Amino acid sequence: MTIARYDADAEPFFAATVDVDMSPLYAPFLAKLAPGAAILDAGCGSGRDARAFREQGYAVTAIEPSPPLARLAEMHTGLPVEVKRFQAIDWCERLDGIWACASLLHVPLAELPAVLQRLARALRPAGVLYVSFKYGAGERDSDGRHFTDLNETALAELLDSVPELMLMELWTTADRRSWREAEQWLNVLLHLTPLG
Repeated sequence: MTIARYDADAEPFFAATVDVDMSPLYAPFLAKLAPGAAILDAGCGSGRDARAFREQGYAVTAIEPSPPLARLAEMHTGLPVEVKRFQAIDWCERLDGIWACASLLHVPLAELPAVLQRLARALRPAGVLYVSFKYGAGERDSDGRHFTDLNETALAELLDSVPELMLMELWTTADRRSWREAEQWLNVLLHLTPLG
């Protein structure tokens, strides 16, 4: 249902999000990465963030489950954008950083632990994962899309089922789109749990 909605609204969604300034959110994530690090933009949408990372010299891979959005992102970034769902990621120690901005929030709560485990396997030992969710708790359907909302308590419960990942940083922000400033977001930086 959610992907079908993005398929139908790919061009308006692209136009509404491609120019949003996300640089304040990039800073904590990129501070954990070496120059030229390998980054996955997971659920890249318009390709806005993938393009920003590439322009800063990072080696960027982008995936997007909506074929029309993937095509628009390819045109915007000049990068190949693979049409792939989170549940199909099967890489092993391939990435230094994974950026999942406003994308995992569409994964049903019951599927989130397995998806996070897939992302954890794709990270190299010192890798970091950024995720963001609309602030709240529970699941809902809105405007033809499924949402899983998280607050601090819901995030802690989720991470209890994903021992591969540990919390590094957690903070809340207002939506970066001026017409949605009243919406709050939970921003999370995770890293792999040390062996032993």
